Amino acid sequence: MKRKKLGEAKGYLYIFPWIIGFLMFQLIPLVNSFRYSLTDIKLGGEYQFIGIENYIRMFTEDVDLFNSMWVTIKYIIMVVPAKLIFALIVAMILSMKIKGIRIFRTMYYLPSILGGSVAISALWRVMFMKSGIINNLIGTDINWLGDPKYALFTIGLIDIWQFGSSMVLFFAALKQVPRDLYEAAQIDGAGKVKVFFKVTLPLISPVMLFNIVMQTINALQNYTSAYVVTGGGPLKSTNIMALKIYEDAFVKSDLGYASAESWLLFIFLLCLSGFIFFTSKYWVFYSDGGGK
Repeated sequence: MKRKKLGEAKGYLYIFPWIIGFLMFQLIPLVNSFRYSLTDIKLGGEYQFIGIENYIRMFTEDVDLFNSMWVTIKYIIMVVPAKLIFALIVAMILSMKIKGIRIFRTMYYLPSILGGSVAISALWRVMFMKSGIINNLIGTDINWLGDPKYALFTIGLIDIWQFGSSMVLFFAALKQVPRDLYEAAQIDGAGKVKVFFKVTLPLISPVMLFNIVMQTINALQNYTSAYVVTGGGPLKSTNIMALKIYEDAFVKSDLGYASAESWLLFIFLLCLSGFIFFTSKYWVFYSDGGGK
């Protein structure tokens, strides 16, 4: 009995740093943000309780809010599928037995480490300028950063380029697919395309679900590329929600309203994640018989 209690005490001791970090950097800020959303607090000033006025203001006065939400939705629809498709294709290529393949695996993962930095975003801005290297390479004069038709796509490419984490998970999932299933499918006369859709995709669908949820969360949290590359322009065509929340909080010094916006984004994320999990029962296959 004493040994069991000692083991439990050691377990709590090991997770104590995580508990402190969770309380200080996640739970307490979350509770405070909700408390601030019910006030008119300004940056560095006093605050007054105003109830749900910030939430009413969001839906009755703030025209830019609906634009930012729509831009965010378009960003998710554009980035998440493209990122996962690209990651899966590369993972399938890297799962082949090719000489020096480990070097390529490392190279393809590097963008996920570097891509979210301010330096990369600044470099991206220079590359996609009207006189930048991209236009010089393809021989055009497209205004990637100044035309609303291309601006969101341009910053989305940075996120798509950071496909390394999804690629690693797909690569691990592909390695777990039993070889005998491929052999059985080939004996039955199934082609490569049919094998992919009938064998490979169903067996890696749990990893696909995880990647969809995580990359959707990452896309909703994106701020750096929109701020550094386009600054939310042109004509607010790249003014995604994370950037709008930052501007309302630290440029307009309206922390209470920004906190209310962050809770709106949080609720939107919960609903979107819930929808993804609800639909997963129709397309996710589990080896224990669950799912589809």
